[in-house]
Amino acid sequence: MSEQLMERQSMTALSVLRGAPLAEAAESGVLSRYEEWVRNSPGAPAVIDGEFRWTYGQLDEMADEVADVLRDRVRPGDLVGVCLDRSAALVVTAVALARLGAVYLPLGPRPGERRIAAVTEDVGVVCLIGDPDVLMDRHEDVEHVGLSLPSEGANAAARVVAAFAPLAPGARTAPPEALYAVLTSGSTGRPKAVVVAEPALASLLDWYRQETGLAPGDRQSLLIGVAFDPHLLELWAGLTSGAALIPAPDEVRWDPAALTDWWREAAVTCVVSATPMIEPLLDRPWPQDLRVRHLMVGGDRMRRRPGPDVTATLHNAYGPAEATVITTTHAMRATDADVDTDAAPPIGTPIAGATVAVTDEDGTLLPRGEDGELRIGGTCLALGYLDPDLTARRFTAPPAELPDLDRMYRTGDRVRMLDDGQLVFLGRLDDQVKISGVRIEPAEVEAAFEQNTAVRSAVVTAPRDTEGRARLVAHVLPAAGAEPATDELLAAVRAWLPEQAVPSTVRIVDAFPLDANGKVDRAALLQETGTAADSEPAAATVPQGATADERLVLATVRDLLGRPQTTLDENFTDAGGTSLIAARLLEALEKATQIRLRAPELLRQPDLRAIATVLGRRRAATRPEGV
Repeated sequence: MSEQLMERQSMTALSVLRGAPLAEAAESGVLSRYEEWVRNSPGAPAVIDGEFRWTYGQLDEMADEVADVLRDRVRPGDLVGVCLDRSAALVVTAVALARLGAVYLPLGPRPGERRIAAVTEDVGVVCLIGDPDVLMDRHEDVEHVGLSLPSEGANAAARVVAAFAPLAPGARTAPPEALYAVLTSGSTGRPKAVVVAEPALASLLDWYRQETGLAPGDRQSLLIGVAFDPHLLELWAGLTSGAALIPAPDEVRWDPAALTDWWREAAVTCVVSATPMIEPLLDRPWPQDLRVRHLMVGGDRMRRRPGPDVTATLHNAYGPAEATVITTTHAMRATDADVDTDAAPPIGTPIAGATVAVTDEDGTLLPRGEDGELRIGGTCLALGYLDPDLTARRFTAPPAELPDLDRMYRTGDRVRMLDDGQLVFLGRLDDQVKISGVRIEPAEVEAAFEQNTAVRSAVVTAPRDTEGRARLVAHVLPAAGAEPATDELLAAVRAWLPEQAVPSTVRIVDAFPLDANGKVDRAALLQETGTAADSEPAAATVPQGATADERLVLATVRDLLGRPQTTLDENFTDAGGTSLIAARLLEALEKATQIRLRAPELLRQPDLRAIATVLGRRRAATRPEGV
């Protein structure tokens, strides 16, 4: 038997798998591929936002104008924070920054003021681009340069400026080869910045185009939250394929019925989305008149497979920001033999250019079928973090069996590789948790609470419901003499945290339980959370005279928030509700009443009693006369 054959057999028995060779070398960069479409199809639509549309030629002219305005102030390798929503203005800005060689740092349209203040203290952000009304205090009294950007569209800002402020002393800058950076939750209480070079994104885009067939005439949705790293995939996938980008109105993102209506009206053909946004669609009859061919879904564990009526190919994707959005995928189609299987789907096999391995804590490859930590290598890897010490800890040397790789990223995720190479996701090896598809470090949430002088310390746990969904519960120990109100604590942390990291429940405690080592016993806190919820006499806390709709809304919100003390007089958001929980509330109310409210209709109500009133009016309007 040859040595090469023996080596292949040996590797097959181990938990390691390589993706296919790249279809194209990543020599042609992301920007150059976009520019090919500008030259070849200047009149083709690049962005379509309702009744408004911009061609590739128009988009490029606007990007050149923005680049000319910034050129003397923004240099190659400079980090630029972008505080815009999904819109033509955002697309123009991304192209302009790529043309300047600047590093695009998407922060979302309404970043928490204190959170961004903390970021700019750590990260060398040369300027922020956004609506001047929402830019942080630190950038209000500095030089503002007006930018000529499209103001039309569902999410567009009426006015956009670039706000320049001096770099904070000691702030970290990006390496010169970086294309973009994204923030992930940090265990120190401050977000981490991951930086990615152009070849890594170009390789991902090559794979995506081959997998989906995205091409001129297609319509790629711009649906992901801008601060979430899959946003880079959907934005540049459209621009490097000659397809049109279709920005999603904010109100459709967490409302399944509105989302599919929008897909139909906008003739969307390819979608990148977070798992929690898509799973509710799979519980409903699939609309048969959609043009959607491919749904790339990730960010959270998928708990079910699409049914035989789903006309799109559903890709269950997995990948950390440190490995450029997507590392593994498992494609599911209505014609699959296992379409009726109830088991959760695997996260699949590595995409082209990626290598995955399952190891023990010391980095030794494990046999297939054994549980261990997932490590990732190949062309997909990010450059690392702006913090070089953190990069050295998480991007480590590969096992001896993989000498062609120079490093691998330790994900901290527990997986199992099956005999056929499929990976099964089993959870985290540390305290990190996924909420609404976003990685959250409990320490970052705890630090946000501890900024409040009324808080001595905070501990955050993540209990799961019967379906395995996690929610955050903050256990707060007040400072001496302080009596903080839970709604005031929640309002304060919203300035520090992204929406997904705001706990649904705050518990005021007298002390924390400790384990044998003198550390906070998080398991005991989790148990106390469950006991407190179980012991709450829900029926006794429903006000006398409450209508049936009020009782339904109150019980459902309490259940979704895991917060039995919630009252009808509370505002849904102030009580801990998020847009994702709002979507689940809409689903639950529809199942109970056959009445479908829309997300804006729910979120703009002052309290839960008002939501019940709207529900009651809608029920009365649909009731036959005389009933």
